[in-house]
Amino acid sequence: MATDDSSHPLLAAIYDPATALAERTLLRPHREYLVDGLEGRVLDVGAGTGALFPYFAQVPDGDATFHAIEPDPHMRRQAASMAADLALAVDLRDARAEALPYQDESFDVVVASLVFCTIPGAEAALAEVKRVLRPGGEFRFLEHVRDDGWRGRVQSLVEPLWKRAAGGCHLTRQTASLFAADRAFDVTELERINLGVTPVRPFVRGRMRKRV
Repeated sequence: MATDDSSHPLLAAIYDPATALAERTLLRPHREYLVDGLEGRVLDVGAGTGALFPYFAQVPDGDATFHAIEPDPHMRRQAASMAADLALAVDLRDARAEALPYQDESFDVVVASLVFCTIPGAEAALAEVKRVLRPGGEFRFLEHVRDDGWRGRVQSLVEPLWKRAAGGCHLTRQTASLFAADRAFDVTELERINLGVTPVRPFVRGRMRKRV
């Protein structure tokens, strides 16, 4: 990421090995959900090390063009390497979700995958998603959120240390509620998934369409 609070070299180095098993098993169907039937100009908000890039590469040629942002320079370097290995044409930029470097109404689909937990200004980032989506465009997401009961209390307890170790990742955000409350969108799909292990559970996934 462009500033010190956005640069996490150790996390970038261990991220792919640490998540490899989950990516091959638990997360695979949900990654596939995010890319199913993609068409037009697509923006990946927070590409990380490029976890969605192998799925983008499976989209038939000509159906979509891919753009992505990633502010962490170490993760962005790994994402660029993955794109090159896949021969995936993606315009990967150094930018934050709170200030997207794109014109208004310039994308058909915006995808957020396990990123709103780490964005410092989640509300500002959602406003930017709205700005760059064309009317009728789709916002697709997969995020982990605060759990209920004792699991939620555990998340609150460990969150301060977790944020420091996991690049600013929040465990207690109510991301689905933030998204669903925005009147600029119609919710077309929203599903809570009891996936993962405390403190990183449950997940929500869904699709919303920007109102015309």
